[in-house]
Amino acid sequence: MTDHPRIPLAGVIGSPIAHSKSPRLHGHWLKTYGIKGHYIPMDVAQADLKEVLGALPKAGFVGLNVTIPHKESVLALADIVTDRAALIGAANTLIFRADGKIHADNTDGHGFIANLRQNAPGWRAEAGPAAVIGAGGAARAVVAALLDAGAPKVRIANRTRARADVIRSEFGARVVVYDWVKAGNMMEDAATVVNTSSLGMVGKPDLRVPLDALSPSAVVNDLVYTPLRTAFLDAAEEIGCTTVDGLGMLLHQAAPGFERWFGKRPEVDQMTRDVVLRG
Repeated sequence: MTDHPRIPLAGVIGSPIAHSKSPRLHGHWLKTYGIKGHYIPMDVAQADLKEVLGALPKAGFVGLNVTIPHKESVLALADIVTDRAALIGAANTLIFRADGKIHADNTDGHGFIANLRQNAPGWRAEAGPAAVIGAGGAARAVVAALLDAGAPKVRIANRTRARADVIRSEFGARVVVYDWVKAGNMMEDAATVVNTSSLGMVGKPDLRVPLDALSPSAVVNDLVYTPLRTAFLDAAEEIGCTTVDGLGMLLHQAAPGFERWFGKRPEVDQMTRDVVLRG
């Protein structure tokens, strides 16, 4: 009898999942690098999460991406949780290890920083304070990444101040909370400005934060990528700012998982962007 090596399987779990761009992205990389493997979207109900995570490694899965509503829940089901995933309070990448243990990580911060460095050459976190709009899961990843990269201060404003106050209490004195009505004041002398909220997304209300104090030297990033060019980015560009859309973060956060599962570090290039945008 001939032993056939298993073809590695990976995928993304969430509910709903049909909108996910991850299958197109990972499928492109698998084809580009000639890797025998498959990446599968799976709609998994919250009640079934534990059972599914226990079964998938037995079926040949080497790991998963995790999206809403499971990013927090998987932490309690993982055997090993990285420090950054624990700090952020969510995981977006799981690795099923050969010893049977589930390793949980969060690569959103990596994706955020890599996107800025690729699309705003010369950007430096330490160049000045950062201003962050929103206080959800994405904001936690962005704040952690900015602090780790050397931002002297991270200013944050959220429509519900209490959520921003929680981030301040957990991340320390370098985080400064602003009331939502004073969010425009955060922009003064800010070197980096990031919208982590869903405001400005297709089907959502517009982001209405005054940009009068925004410096033309600032780098402005919107994590929203539907539409790719938001009104927020357009307004910042008119001021003279370097602007970076949110698609790059999606692409770069996926790269570490792909490397761990399939053994190849993928390149995030223009072709990759084009393939995902066509989806």
